[in-house]
Amino acid sequence: MTFDGLAYTGTPHDRAASLRTDPDWVGAQLCHDDTRIVPMWRDNTLLTAAGQPVVLTAGAGRAVLAAAGQTVLLGLDGTTATFAVDLSEVEEAEALRLAAADTSTDLRALAATLPAPLAATLAYARGMLYWNRHARYCGSCGTPTSSAHAGHLRVCGDQDCGRQLFPRLEPAVIVLVESPEPEPRCLLARHHGAGPDHFALLAGFVEIGESLEGTVRREVAEEAGVIVDRVTYRGSQGWPFPAGLMVGFHARAVDATIAVDGAELQEARWFTRAEVIERIVNGAGSGPVDSIGGRLLRSWAGLAHA
Repeated sequence: MTFDGLAYTGTPHDRAASLRTDPDWVGAQLCHDDTRIVPMWRDNTLLTAAGQPVVLTAGAGRAVLAAAGQTVLLGLDGTTATFAVDLSEVEEAEALRLAAADTSTDLRALAATLPAPLAATLAYARGMLYWNRHARYCGSCGTPTSSAHAGHLRVCGDQDCGRQLFPRLEPAVIVLVESPEPEPRCLLARHHGAGPDHFALLAGFVEIGESLEGTVRREVAEEAGVIVDRVTYRGSQGWPFPAGLMVGFHARAVDATIAVDGAELQEARWFTRAEVIERIVNGAGSGPVDSIGGRLLRSWAGLAHA
């Protein structure tokens, strides 16, 4: 059984992959007054005085489009296009003025209050604008790149190189490890720099040549000294902070031996369901409410449906 309804997943748009390669079509969409634009500033969501994310029509947002360092087509809703617009090249006060916004904030601070489709759209916008801003130079020859395909491709400006850069993801795994004893217990760890009672699930980035399941086994063994055998996929979540894909697993330990590495982790312990529930109820933490890690832990504790 896998998870449904994870935050930032399921963007509501037709991504229009076959249309966004046509610059004339893209330009025409930006000229339509009813086209929607989502302005952002240095990865932050712009908010109205009422605390709602700013979403403008192109007709009302011509000044925003004129100041944009980058526009990215997010997709179509029926025949109406939606674009992300990056105002990072101006100061925050100017970005707020242009967008008729009151303030800016990190998207994750809004996650629990936004409708799921809007949160997914804002996350998609954030990730694409971040990538464009950090792919301005060719990694092969250092020449500046130019935007193409409505922000979904960047091309090296050196004709002898001509490298094409596409948005890249950084896949990572996060895992709930369960002990083999009859009484269910799960593994939580405290990372270096974490508070004295800040325990979390284990996670780590996928390395070249690894399977996702192989990453689970390696990370748990390297960091906590715990050997797992059965590894079961539970779900995945786009995580554009800045460019992640989080893949959630459940794993079963071979035995209850723990030997933390002392580098990534300060300590790791087995927690019963009752202890996990008490921690969640008392606010000690179940992981961020918008993350698949939080869902894994709450589901295991019986406080959320898988």
